[in-house]
Amino acid sequence: MPILPLLREAVIPRLDGILKDIKKLRELHRRGPEEFVKKEDTFALAQHHLRLALEGVFHIGAHVLSRLEGGRAREYAELAVRLGELGVVPKEFAESKLVPMAKMRNLLTHFYAEVEAGRLYDVLAKDIDDIEIFLQAIKHLFEHPDRLGLAVE
Repeated sequence: MPILPLLREAVIPRLDGILKDIKKLRELHRRGPEEFVKKEDTFALAQHHLRLALEGVFHIGAHVLSRLEGGRAREYAELAVRLGELGVVPKEFAESKLVPMAKMRNLLTHFYAEVEAGRLYDVLAKDIDDIEIFLQAIKHLFEHPDRLGLAVE
């Protein structure tokens, strides 16, 4: 069975959306921890944009894995691990950064009432660059798809 190509039209709009979400998250973070705790709208916007960014990360990851033999995954954390195992991102990055992103995505989606403002503020301070590192890996893959036996359309 021939391997399907990576589709620019499936990835580029999501990549652009994630970059817009990151920009908004950085703006919200600059407002400071007091506003995060005191102003419900700031916290809610941050939750929303982080969830959208993480959804985008895993949609892109799922698209890439769907083009690789053995790339099936049933859960987001499993998807993260498979991205490392199949060489889309470094294995260490997948395990130490993407798996926690998957857990945060699940928390924001299913247990959003349990997310505390201080914790979200810290995530934005410490982990937002990891999303950009993932995006750089995807850009590199699109520039050199042959390294994984893929093509791009």
